[in-house]
Amino acid sequence: MRLIQFTASNGWRGHEQKIIYLYEAFKKYGYVEDQWIMCPEDSEVYRVASSKNMQIIPYNYKKEYDLGLAKDIKRICEKHRVDVMLIHSSKAHTLAVMSKLFYRLETSLVLCRTLIKRVDTNVLRKWKYNYDGIEKIICVSQPVVESLKPAVKNHDKFCVVGSVTDIEKFPKQAPIGILHEEFNIPKDLKIIGNIAEFTGFKDHYTWVDTVEILVNRNNIKAKYILVGKGSLEEDIRNYVAQKGLSEHIIFAGFRKDIPNILPEFNLFMFTSNNEPTGGVLLESYACKVPIVAAKAGGIPEVIVDGETGLLAEVGNPTDFADKVEQLLADEALQKKLTGNGYQFLVENFTKEIIAKKFYEELKATMKS
Repeated sequence: MRLIQFTASNGWRGHEQKIIYLYEAFKKYGYVEDQWIMCPEDSEVYRVASSKNMQIIPYNYKKEYDLGLAKDIKRICEKHRVDVMLIHSSKAHTLAVMSKLFYRLETSLVLCRTLIKRVDTNVLRKWKYNYDGIEKIICVSQPVVESLKPAVKNHDKFCVVGSVTDIEKFPKQAPIGILHEEFNIPKDLKIIGNIAEFTGFKDHYTWVDTVEILVNRNNIKAKYILVGKGSLEEDIRNYVAQKGLSEHIIFAGFRKDIPNILPEFNLFMFTSNNEPTGGVLLESYACKVPIVAAKAGGIPEVIVDGETGLLAEVGNPTDFADKVEQLLADEALQKKLTGNGYQFLVENFTKEIIAKKFYEELKATMKS
């Protein structure tokens, strides 16, 4: 198989990390004959792929409906004799469809979808999801499939392949006091943390409300750390200040050292209310950090309640606080959940396993 992974995204989130992970796994395990990443020349994907000496096809992204770029896509696929194009963003989806529709691109098109968001509210968007040239839609979880079903007529196009994590990237499984030292946190205080972009569905408001309850109960001596950046960060900072929690909650900003700081958490508290799966939960498994997460979206496909973590009611800070106290008070339960979680990760979400599943789905679309 000769493969192009195609994105028009400039940012860096879990989906962009997946592109890199898949490239590495396809190469390591010999699933493809040759492969490329096609991405904007000013994107984070380009920067990361370049640093890893991956084969890149950079382009100057101007607009979603760029006929010139759509024509270039056909030329590029013919030049490299590409069998399959794996599409990773909505704008890339549009451009690939235009290439097939207007320039008779013969390469098989497969869409990778990681958002829980309906697409039937826009006529053009709905049309491109039903376009015959899209041969398969690989979704990261069943809730993602369900969100697309109202728009897509042929449900046989759907399949589910879960999130992926590189275990080798997270070798550290015990705290050594990095965050305690950096933020001058007394050694006898636990650290309860979250790593997430400050955006609506991550529901930082419930996270802060939970901290308020825990602080008022005073059963746990802890500091609370939020890692990330985003458009709602200032709103959340103001909300924390209004509740008088500024001395309890630390805003750690965007970090590039997640494999080092994640094991410093005594507990990972994840309040996202519409999460496709939550790749950071898999990273917590890798670091053997106990988890309390919302029973929302695809999270129950990643967290087995009572076996690999604890699930709390969406948007219910009291339930979150109860689960946090329950878990931190029970070392045997922590050991059980982290041990099971690590094994669950190894058996279901490693680069080798997920890359093989992707390969099988992509191979099925190849023209004989």
